[in-house]
Amino acid sequence: MAYTISIIRRAQKELALLPGGAYEKVRDAIRNLTHDPRPPGCVKLEVRPGWRLRIGDYRLIYEIDDKKQAILILHIGHRRDVYR
Repeated sequence: MAYTISIIRRAQKELALLPGGAYEKVRDAIRNLTHDPRPPGCVKLEVRPGWRLRIGDYRLIYEIDDKKQAILILHIGHRRDVYR
């Protein structure tokens, strides 16, 4: 069964501001999360709740709710900025 994905407003704006090639890669990665919320290479964050997925120079920060089978996208950004 596929997970549902929600993206908070802040992350929607960040996604819209990505350059063309990065936008497509991040968009595809988000779509793939519906079938595998913990793909190879994802890391559970220690400092704050959630998971991190590396997509080239960009990072996707998200939370997983296994009971509701839902994913909440919290933050999308360049690796130098995403953890601030």
